[in-house]
Amino acid sequence: MGKKVKWSWPSALIGATAATAATTFFFVRPKVPNFRLVSLTALQLKFKNSNNEEQSQLLSQEELNKKFPRLNADLILTIHVSNPNILPVRYSATSLSIYYDGSFLGSAHVPAGSQPPNSCQLLRLQARLNGQELAQHAKRFIGDVTKREMVIDAEVDISGWAKVLIWGPSFKVHVDSRIVIDPVMLDVIDQENESRLQFFV
Repeated sequence: MGKKVKWSWPSALIGATAATAATTFFFVRPKVPNFRLVSLTALQLKFKNSNNEEQSQLLSQEELNKKFPRLNADLILTIHVSNPNILPVRYSATSLSIYYDGSFLGSAHVPAGSQPPNSCQLLRLQARLNGQELAQHAKRFIGDVTKREMVIDAEVDISGWAKVLIWGPSFKVHVDSRIVIDPVMLDVIDQENESRLQFFV
């Protein structure tokens, strides 16, 4: 004789809800979250323009490293994040990497968090720029300051999971960004963002 299984309405209801959510999740194509840099704010900025930019362009790299003033900066990056999906998501902590002229310039810590479905929020991330690395590209940086236009690249990998009661399919989002800023006023002039989404069931 088989063992009698006791019927439980709460358990059945939870199971049906999870099954419905899971079915909806698989039949509705997941959408890639959107990330966009809104603004940069300097917390600590130590920079002095060269008095003679033309002469600086003629200096050797070694002389530039000695004469070019270092830029030591702590910045706040305000990033607009949207979750266009029907499910809330949670994500683990990660790091956003910042590059200038192909070289690693600094990073920003992205704390673990969550976001409701079909919602937008602002993340404020503190970033530290490496002044010594920037000095290696002093000639280009002086030119960017002169024309008030500087191109930086950023990339981040975000791992997380969708929240469906006790079931949570995981995902990974890779974001590549090319951002044009005014290095004097730190205004965001233009940007291109490309996101790639990968799901693991």
